[in-house]
Amino acid sequence: MKKQITILALFFLSVSAAFAQGPEVRKKQYNLENSGLAIQGYDPVAYFNVHKAMGGKKEFSATYEGVTYHFVSKQNKEEFTRNPARYEPQFGGWCAFAMGKKGEKVAVDPETFKVLDGKLYLFYNKYFNNTLKSWNQDEARLKSAADRNWMKFVP
Repeated sequence: MKKQITILALFFLSVSAAFAQGPEVRKKQYNLENSGLAIQGYDPVAYFNVHKAMGGKKEFSATYEGVTYHFVSKQNKEEFTRNPARYEPQFGGWCAFAMGKKGEKVAVDPETFKVLDGKLYLFYNKYFNNTLKSWNQDEARLKSAADRNWMKFVP
């Protein structure tokens, strides 16, 4: 019972934090290019509907609370604008493993990802260090820690 209450409390805290995040907080804390572009221009909807990382096109772009996303098609852009919170990457687009392991913002390889429970997680993958593999070895603990750690950046 305690575990269920804790899970519900964390859920409500994360939902309320999402609503409390204004564009300025998001621009400061999210993994964005100088232009405000997220996921290095990759289409967030494609991760869900084709299970693949695909670079978006500038002509199909949308901005949600100060963060700009590119899409491969008009349809993906429209899908995103109907429910942007569903498609945004977790932890502001920073490496999920690093957020869980040390509470750090670490850059990602947009082609190294996982969709888990309807959420997009991105990972660092360079220099023979694919953090998705490490995440998969201890996913439940790392996800829980990452959820807590992210609250330090977007209270």
